[in-house]
Amino acid sequence: MDVTFLDAVFSAPGPYATVCADVTHNTETADTELELKVRAITEELATQGAPGPVVDAVRSQLLQANDGGQIATLRGRALIVAADGSVVLDEALADSPRDPVATWSPDPALLPVLRQLAGRVPHVIVIADRVGADVLVASGTGQHVETEQVDGDTFHMRKVQVGGWAHNTYMHTAENQWEENAGKVAAAVHDVVTRDHSRFVLLAGDVRARQLIAGKASQEVSAVLVSMDGGGRAAGADREVITGRATELVAENEAAEATRVLEQIEAASAHGLAVTGTALVVEALRKAQVETLVLADRVDDGQLHAGPGPLELGVSAEDVAALGVTDAHHVPAELGMLRAAVGSSAAVVVVPRSAMPGDIPVAAVLRYTDDSTPS
Repeated sequence: MDVTFLDAVFSAPGPYATVCADVTHNTETADTELELKVRAITEELATQGAPGPVVDAVRSQLLQANDGGQIATLRGRALIVAADGSVVLDEALADSPRDPVATWSPDPALLPVLRQLAGRVPHVIVIADRVGADVLVASGTGQHVETEQVDGDTFHMRKVQVGGWAHNTYMHTAENQWEENAGKVAAAVHDVVTRDHSRFVLLAGDVRARQLIAGKASQEVSAVLVSMDGGGRAAGADREVITGRATELVAENEAAEATRVLEQIEAASAHGLAVTGTALVVEALRKAQVETLVLADRVDDGQLHAGPGPLELGVSAEDVAALGVTDAHHVPAELGMLRAAVGSSAAVVVVPRSAMPGDIPVAAVLRYTDDSTPS
């Protein structure tokens, strides 16, 4: 997971309000239900000491679902609001939260947010007919940030039983036009896949259109193409089945990525390209050696020493003093390591604690080794 979006959180003044809320909005009384949920959340934050501007910002953001639009389709939402009332994180959750959060504290509660975020797997959804397709592009943020319509010509689009000598001419003209339109869609999808390194392309819609697009797909697209029955491009067509299948594929890709990283840790350890345990991981983060930081979803209640810079981090006061830091402070271990990951452009993967080797709280895959890296 690319966690550069957390930079705004670490740059903002604390304390922070952290919220993971159920914002499901799919009943006739949804407006009232959401207002009651939001009232409970804001009252809890106020009870914990959150100031008025912070409480107002949380209320305003969460009630946006009552205005309709894309945001009203979310089931879960994560917010982090800084002490000055600025919203520094607003993200969709994968579903209504398993672990609801409403806290006002000196540090943002990032781990509950990260483990419940909507899938951040770049992918493409193509809903096709014989004229063209709607192409929905999800970036590494997991959100549909682009929607493109690719349309060809509609002349002679329908095969007709006209009979006589003209029959084959009409049929071939229609088929040729369908193929030309499919080629335009395939080319547009190829451009996206090669640009974003999309993990999958979900192809839905008209059966014949899907066949033609699949036949014209490039090697890069074919390697990640998943075709499905159901769903359509026409106005009013049910797209829930497409969204559901896309959600399944995102979850499958995330699970595969977590498995791959854990296997990589074990394999790389033999060559010194992985380290486990807080002390060794912190040392590697300090030297910007970490390519992927692997955090357990349940960490120990440890503290680290941190300076003003993201890589000024240590397990002891001596560690940061050796860096010339004179104004170090304590931070929760997971926050210090996440801040260092952001500062060194490391990826982050959150996995169940039970999946970590030896029940450790943290591990890392390294970009490089040096003389001090354990082998």
